[in-house]
Amino acid sequence: MSNPLDTDAGSEMLSSYETELNLVQADLNQKLDQIAELSGEQRNSTIRQAERALEEATELLDQMRLEKQNIPSAARSKVNTRFRNYATDIDEAKRKLKSLSDDRKALFGDRYTDDPQDAHLEQRQQLLSGTERLERSSARLRESQRIALETEGIGANVLADLHQQRETITHTHGMLGQSESNVDKSIKTLKGMARRMATNRLITIAIITVLILLIFAVIYSKFS
Repeated sequence: MSNPLDTDAGSEMLSSYETELNLVQADLNQKLDQIAELSGEQRNSTIRQAERALEEATELLDQMRLEKQNIPSAARSKVNTRFRNYATDIDEAKRKLKSLSDDRKALFGDRYTDDPQDAHLEQRQQLLSGTERLERSSARLRESQRIALETEGIGANVLADLHQQRETITHTHGMLGQSESNVDKSIKTLKGMARRMATNRLITIAIITVLILLIFAVIYSKFS
């Protein structure tokens, strides 16, 4: 059994998945130990229970694979080590369950035989064929679920990126609006300054004109 993830090295969701995975692994290991001591229908029933537990453990591992991507890079190395340990445990349980499932004599008890004259041989072969098809279908289903989970994770990341980009665009639009308002104020200020300059120029011209007239008037009065 792998060591639990440190609480300071994972998210709350990841810790929740880990706790649930530990429980499922404990139940799976118990079922695997029981299978070796059983035969016949009891063994077959326990194998099916172990298969369901293994599927659940695999699904939880897939969930943890997605969740650990949200962990900061500084803590991800420790989490990856723990995650590989869990994956190794599940792979070992899968191999052990396959080995136990392939033991046909233990599966069917004393009734098992390869005698072509056995009346139940065809039924057992059909059952085994059906079991193999079910296992292949289950494997395809687990793969589809894994792909769906990965796709969901990618979609969530894309949505997060789009949301961030939307906020950036909104912020940029607000800044542009503020800049446009400042430009309008600047234009109004420049227009006001231009009007004041024109007024001052007219006043200056008027003062100069008056002074010139006064000078001409003084000169005229002096020589007249």
